[in-house]
Amino acid sequence: MTVRVQAAPFAYGAECEAFAAAAQGAGAVVTFCGLVRDNDGTLHGMEIEHYPGMTERALAKIEAEARSRWALSDALIVHRHGPLAPGEMIMMVATASRHRADAFAAAEFLMDYLKSRAPFWKKERTEEGTAWVAARDEDEDALRRW
Repeated sequence: MTVRVQAAPFAYGAECEAFAAAAQGAGAVVTFCGLVRDNDGTLHGMEIEHYPGMTERALAKIEAEARSRWALSDALIVHRHGPLAPGEMIMMVATASRHRADAFAAAEFLMDYLKSRAPFWKKERTEEGTAWVAARDEDEDALRRW
């Protein structure tokens, strides 16, 4: 079980391969990667801020909760911070279990948490200036189902 918060880019394919290779006894591995999205072509970049130490503890806690809810043999959360350009990878989750239902459910749970409650703050830079990204109702709704 691994949680990493880092400024440096990560190699998604290599992360997936290493995770799957280490997934002892797993019959299913589910991965997800989130990218910086430019909805209307005006995004110059995004800055992701966090509080070191606090963020890692919060992510480790939610990863432990996922392990308590589903029969996981392994889980991985990687989340970047700092300046990011459109199209860059922001984060990834990976889950491994004997059966796909647990791996899918746990990955989705982790994603819903990361999207709405993880202690990261995002500021977008556009042609019009900078603005903090507000929470979205649909992200909160997704988290409530858990």
